[in-house]
This record gives sequence, structure tokens and C-alpha cells, in this order.
Amino acid sequence: MITILGPTASGKTPLAAVLARQIDGEIISADSRQVYRRMDIGTGKDLADYGNVPYHLIDICEPGTKYNLFQYQQDFFDAYQDIVQRGRQPILCGGTGLYIEAVLKGYHLSPVPQNPKLRQRLEGKSLDELTQMLRTLKEQNGSVMHNKTDVDSCQRAIRAIEIETYNLEHPTPSRELPPVESLVIGVNIDRELRREKITRRLKARLDEGMVDEIRGLLDSGIPSENLIYYGLEYKYLTEYVLDHLTYDEMFRQLEIAIHQFAKRQMTWFRGMERRGFHIHWIDATLPMDEKIKTIIKLWQ
Repeated sequence: MITILGPTASGKTPLAAVLARQIDGEIISADSRQVYRRMDIGTGKDLADYGNVPYHLIDICEPGTKYNLFQYQQDFFDAYQDIVQRGRQPILCGGTGLYIEAVLKGYHLSPVPQNPKLRQRLEGKSLDELTQMLRTLKEQNGSVMHNKTDVDSCQRAIRAIEIETYNLEHPTPSRELPPVESLVIGVNIDRELRREKITRRLKARLDEGMVDEIRGLLDSGIPSENLIYYGLEYKYLTEYVLDHLTYDEMFRQLEIAIHQFAKRQMTWFRGMERRGFHIHWIDATLPMDEKIKTIIKLWQ
């Protein structure tokens, strides 16, 4: 398999799509929010980039639900086997480092039920307090799951604590998915250029109707707290639609949050390297044909 990873706005998707066209490939998305239907502009699906390239794990569940790593691992493996059995080349592409690492290493995961008693005990605690509890549990479990990218609200932190607590108290069942051998390509984009692209892309998405997308989801009956749970665009635009933020406050706070998110993504990828992954970094500003030639040479 070939894996293409990188921070938001680094140009991963167009690169994966051009590569797929050249090597008879199909793309498996590694994005924790693009799984949701009707959440298109805010998650940056950019489906036009794929053209006629088949893609998987996009638009596979309803907004308002809570897709998780356990489900992703299962869905990835089904898609991966299907692609390989048809003699095509799988290309994993995305920026959710935890999802990528879980499938490449074959994490042993189990479905974790809700724990109402634990949730009751955690209710009212601050995000800092919850983060500290989570850190302690992760140390006890030797876990690399639930980094800051994925735990940016009390609701998410409580779910992460629930999972880590369950894993501490219950041995993982024998359900195991094998690790996947992959050439890992990282798209490296200069920090200032990344910041510039993030701001430009945010303005473009707002012009494309991102506010209307959020209004439509709320009007369809999805509770506002469920949208806020998804973080970033869905958090700040929902707050704006509910009149909790002015447009300028929403834009400024969201822009900062996306910059911080991209930084945390890079921290995760550097962590992957420390955990034994060899990531071949390619300069995002190189011409497309040069990037493709470099990847094909490494692949062959």
C-alpha cells in the first residue's frame, strides 16, 4: 500500500488522486470527519479532486452519529481487502494520524460501551482536569490513542477517558487485524505557506456556503451539541449560527483553531517517526509531476 499523509492544506488529496490515476489506484480516506454525509464543505471533501478515481470511507454514516476508531479499523480493512482482491492499488490518504497509525500497525481494539456512572463522576470537571486524568490513564495503558487533536472538548475527553478506563479493566478480545505494509509519504509544507493556505481556504469555503451547510444540518434536526462535538468548522460555525459569536469572532477563533490543529497534526506525524515509521517527506511546493515521479520511484 501507499500512504499519503500531511497536515491540513498541504495538498494531499490532489496528489493522491493524480497518483491513483497513474498506477490504477483507489483511495481510502483517513479523515475522521469525511465519513459523515452532508458534511461536505466543512470537512473539505473536495470530491472534484478525485475525478474518476474510486474512493472509500467517505459519506458512509449519518451526521449526528459518533463514528470511532474501532469502526474505522474494521471499515478500512474491508475496503483494503476489496481493492487488493480486485487487483487494484490501495492508497491511504488523510490527516487523521491516529486512524493511519491504527491500521498500519494493526492496533488491537475493542468496541467500548458507554459508562453512565463514570460519566456522572466526570460531569462538571474542566477540560484541563479531564486532560490530566486522560494522561494518567494513557500512561497506565501504554496508549498512544487520544492525542490533543482528538480531545478538544469536555465531551470528547470524557469519551476518551471512558475508552482508556475500559481498556484498562478489560483485556482486549482476540479480534485482531494484521498490520499493513506501506510506503509512507509525507507532504511537507512550510509553516508560513500553510498558514496562508489555511486562511485562503477558510475564506473560500465560507464563500462556497459553509454557513448554509451548518444551518441545513441544524434544520434537519441534528442537535447543536452534536455538531459542536465534531470540532473546528462545525463547532465555531454552529456557535455563530446560534448567535453565540459574531461573524468576525467566529472567523478569528476558527482560523486560530485550524492553525493549532495543523500544528498538532505535525506533532503526531513526528511522533509516528519516533515510534518506528519511516516517512518519506516530499516538498509540497514541488511541481505535481516531480512529486509523482519521486513517489513512483520509491514505490518501485
